[in-house]
Amino acid sequence: MPGDAHRVLVVGIDGVRLDTLRRLPTPHLDALARQGFLAPVEVDDGTPTMSGPCWATIVTGVTVAKHGVWSNDFTGHRLSVFPDFATRLAEGDGRRTFVAAGWEPLMLARGGGPLFQAPARTAYVSPVADTPEGWDACDEQITEEAVRVLAGDDPQASFVYLGAPDETAHFLGCGSEYERAVLAADERLGRLLDAVRSRPSFMSEEWTYLVVTDHGHADAGGHGGRTEEERTAWLIAAGPGITAGAAPRAVRHVDVTAQVFASLGRHADRHWTLDGRPFAAAPHAVLLDMDGTLVDTETLWLRTARETAAGLGHELVDGDLPFVLGRAVTDTAAHLQQVSGTRRSVRSVAGELDAAFLTAVEAETTALPGASEFLDLLGDMGIPVALVSASPRPVVDAVLKVLGADRFRTTVAEGETPRTKPASDPYLAAARTLGVDPAACLAVEDSPAGVASAEAAGCRVLAVPSFAEIPPAPRRTVLRNLRAVEPQTVWTAGLQA
Repeated sequence: MPGDAHRVLVVGIDGVRLDTLRRLPTPHLDALARQGFLAPVEVDDGTPTMSGPCWATIVTGVTVAKHGVWSNDFTGHRLSVFPDFATRLAEGDGRRTFVAAGWEPLMLARGGGPLFQAPARTAYVSPVADTPEGWDACDEQITEEAVRVLAGDDPQASFVYLGAPDETAHFLGCGSEYERAVLAADERLGRLLDAVRSRPSFMSEEWTYLVVTDHGHADAGGHGGRTEEERTAWLIAAGPGITAGAAPRAVRHVDVTAQVFASLGRHADRHWTLDGRPFAAAPHAVLLDMDGTLVDTETLWLRTARETAAGLGHELVDGDLPFVLGRAVTDTAAHLQQVSGTRRSVRSVAGELDAAFLTAVEAETTALPGASEFLDLLGDMGIPVALVSASPRPVVDAVLKVLGADRFRTTVAEGETPRTKPASDPYLAAARTLGVDPAACLAVEDSPAGVASAEAAGCRVLAVPSFAEIPPAPRRTVLRNLRAVEPQTVWTAGLQA
């Protein structure tokens, strides 16, 4: 799991248009985008294109309907229920957090503020005048203080706010002076990054960088409307698990806070009811199906079921597969009894299936392509692994001799939970034994029944279909097999549709 070596720096640059950013030479922003991605962010339909609502959404991870900040006057907010990430981490986890900003509503108890209620450490500098020059000087002082803290102290999660581009656009429109303010913000970002890299402990740390703007601007300056220029924001993200050039299909402002928690190895408590989700998060555990996922026993099971069905006078067809694959032996036996019309008991048919399948497994089991390498990868990543199977214990134990029992922290077999797949019980039991939240786990499955079980438990899912098709879905990623799995796959699987 990500531990104390993980750090997050969020830099908020107010009011930078995406088309302006793409047109200007911004070397530090561009370098981060090359390391990770630059993605457009569309301000939600229900969110005013104003700094207060947008920044509140960014740093709380919930929409305006929850945090209640509807304008630049924060009066009536619900930030005590939905606090900013720096406050959650400081008060809930005892994490060292730092916030530096010069805009009053973010930092001071005026007009319903502050947005950042109780970070571990803050730096506030008021602009001497509400002018482009005043805000440029304010951003410079904020940057100097943030550089000092980032280089010499040890904040685990930081937020640094630069407001000059927005104020310049308000006064002068989106012309040359505005572009100079954006370039100045890029230069200040470069100094923040240099401060991080100057840390004596930097080489042993894992840093995630999130640079985000709240809204755009109309050509003449100003915002608050619903034009594309005002509604289009953006996010640059780089760091562990964030694949270069592979932006998610859609990024939202609420995802920023979710990513902060994920990058620190902190799974968001479901009682927080965050609206965002991370785009890269190391799972707290990987819960692996066995048959058809790691070993080629699905073929053996299908052959066993087909031969048993034939003995009962029934020819197995495609329509039988959902009742056979990924199911408990008794489920398959009950189905075969029904479709064949045999007078034999379910127990008798299940006994025949069990005996024949175990004999085949002991004689013929082989690991599927990529399975051993995937287990090695999870071991190298230090992620706990559990085996979650719908097969009975003798079959599981036979397969463990092939895969290596020492690779799994725990195993769950059919009959060891009140219900088996497609019910959630096996995955819930594995997560409980490992002491992790199922929602923080990645389940790897090959059958629709197994996917249904994992998703009912709340897990992210990586599906590698064997005989039955499995379509992509929210919190589900589909791959052809395990051979192409890399660390980034583990970080991102099951997070985006």
